[in-house]
Amino acid sequence: MDKKLYRSTGNKMIAGVCAGVANYLNVDVTVVRLLWAVVSLFAGAGILAYLLAWFIIPEDNIIEG
Repeated sequence: MDKKLYRSTGNKMIAGVCAGVANYLNVDVTVVRLLWAVVSLFAGAGILAYLLAWFIIPEDNIIEG
């Protein structure tokens, strides 16, 4: 099984990073979004990590619907 990390183009709120991570980890996207928000609020590094992931992780080019 060749599993790759992609940003989601169909299930995104900003850039699809959280949805892509959720798909990769096979968890609910809401859990990933909440965890990312908590890390961003308390540590501040979540915002920088999100921006870096936005530019580093490629899009999946699959539109979900």
